Amino acid sequence: MTIREQTEEQEFKMFSPHAAFSRNSRGRDREEPQCDIRTVYQRDRDRILHSKSFRRLKQKTQVFLIPEGDHYRTRLTHTLEVSQLSRTIARALRLNEDLVDAIALGHDLGHTPFGHAGERALDMVCPQGFAHYEQSVRVVELLEKKGRGLNLTWEVRDGIRNHRTAGMPSTLEGQIVRYCDKIAYINHDIDDAERAGILSESDIPEESRRIMGDTTQKRLNTLIHDVVRCSEGQDRILMSEHMERAMRDLRAFMFRHVYRNSRAKSEEDKAVRMLQELYQFYTGRPELLPDEYRYLMNEKGEAKERVVCDYIAGMTDSYAIHVYKELFVPKAWGFPPIDGLPRQE
Repeated sequence: MTIREQTEEQEFKMFSPHAAFSRNSRGRDREEPQCDIRTVYQRDRDRILHSKSFRRLKQKTQVFLIPEGDHYRTRLTHTLEVSQLSRTIARALRLNEDLVDAIALGHDLGHTPFGHAGERALDMVCPQGFAHYEQSVRVVELLEKKGRGLNLTWEVRDGIRNHRTAGMPSTLEGQIVRYCDKIAYINHDIDDAERAGILSESDIPEESRRIMGDTTQKRLNTLIHDVVRCSEGQDRILMSEHMERAMRDLRAFMFRHVYRNSRAKSEEDKAVRMLQELYQFYTGRPELLPDEYRYLMNEKGEAKERVVCDYIAGMTDSYAIHVYKELFVPKAWGFPPIDGLPRQE
């Protein structure tokens, strides 16, 4: 018996009957030999972790565009926080921690540069529309590995696609990530907003602080315990009605005071215009796209507009700015050097 098979046997002994067992996965679109050490969900987690799109998350906006400070969240640190919270709940409920980890690490792979401003920009110009959760699935099914995708299991892709508020993952593990995505971003965005001087703890509604706690640590602890307590032994992941209402109210408060705050969003209009101008440029000159994207059009038959969105969505904040400058900002001619002064470029 291989190490993988031993692990699969242990899952049946240790996990809740409601868990997604590795051996019972609905599988991959393309069949492939099993690993002798890792389960299918462990392999999915590792494939995501080693992907290029995962590495690019470190330079993609979470809330604050290009902040001046080292401690603001990026899309990568948000992803890691979602993963950590999700694993805590999964372990407490005796569910499949490896599946939770894979879904959490992959849930935002399709996010654009400049956060939801970038998503909005592409959704406005792309005829097929643009949504980051669908793009995340497109990344793992097609865009990674030069058109081959990562060939992940059905359960991981289902969890990635349905992590949004309106979604409902088929596995309890996916439902955990759906909750933890919101738990993580509401609380770490409060922390970042306080760091930026946009909020103070006293600004948070008194009812929210009374129910969930008056610090980020207390709120996280309260919400995680509530999910575990309400979901134990159930065939779905639940939060108590009063706690879910309190979280919705706090999320609405964040939209009013942070996500639409003029200081936090002062550069968003520029980012939107920049990405839309990049879209217009590359749809008019698709021959200038990198080889792997031209391959998607010429060999895979993908629509030009969708492929241009793929390219732009995959950019980091800094790379999008770099490309825009290269295409649209004129470069100065060199001047003769002046004695004692550095040469102006």
